[in-house]
Amino acid sequence: MTNPALRTGTEALRLAAQRLAAAGIEAPAADARRLLAHAMQLAPDRLTLEAPRLLSATEVAAFEAALVARLHRQPVAQILGFRQFWGRDFRVTRATLDPRPETETLVAAALTRPFVRVLDLGTGTGCILLSLLAEQPAARGLGIDASADALAVARENAVALGLGARAKLRLGDWFEGVHGQFDLIVSNPPYIAAAEMPGLAPEVRDWEPALALTPGGDGLAAYRAIAAGARERLAPSGRLLLEIGPMQGAAVIALLDTHGLPCATVLADLDGRDRVVSVWRDA
Repeated sequence: MTNPALRTGTEALRLAAQRLAAAGIEAPAADARRLLAHAMQLAPDRLTLEAPRLLSATEVAAFEAALVARLHRQPVAQILGFRQFWGRDFRVTRATLDPRPETETLVAAALTRPFVRVLDLGTGTGCILLSLLAEQPAARGLGIDASADALAVARENAVALGLGARAKLRLGDWFEGVHGQFDLIVSNPPYIAAAEMPGLAPEVRDWEPALALTPGGDGLAAYRAIAAGARERLAPSGRLLLEIGPMQGAAVIALLDTHGLPCATVLADLDGRDRVVSVWRDA
């Protein structure tokens, strides 16, 4: 810390939360706790017990570096290097979208029915694909992404979770180079309209890859590409699950209907916002 008199974790937390709050960080106390636990190399649930002790010089330096990064609006997950999703830790870098809790709505919906072959379009960290494979031991999956750097992160996550043998990861643009049919196709594609990008929080706009956030224009380009190719790649009675922006449900349903996938429904996340479009082939 900048204050040489600062010695305990408790005092470090108090002053760090003040600094983050003054910078306009939305959850300063929670962020300070996560960053201090990381600097002290503790599980978060151990911090309360360990915080009263004196910090070592190494811990002080690590905490200060993490705080400076956060004050520059770098997301906590990037500073820590991981994000927990569906009960597992996933490596996160600037090349990947930070997995969101609301995306777990898609995973929960996918797991309501069995599947053997799953395709994840725009896999990013692999959090959706790998979570599904971990919950379905007989399943195998293919993750497609247009970013080689994101695929490298997904491969690390697959190996770390012991899923490397069941998860294939391939560079491509949506259905490019994809053959065969799948029981389940999932995607959290870029869906933010170009006009909405300037209004995003700095943590998102300035630190996460634009390729994973927006396709430009009205934000629907990815859904157009997926809708055009999904029916051919879905096995009979296969399912397609797409994460959407809260106001995009009607537009995405119309696109699917146009391409032979009628009767789609919209599922809400835990906050009650439209989050996932679900459709069956030959529903």
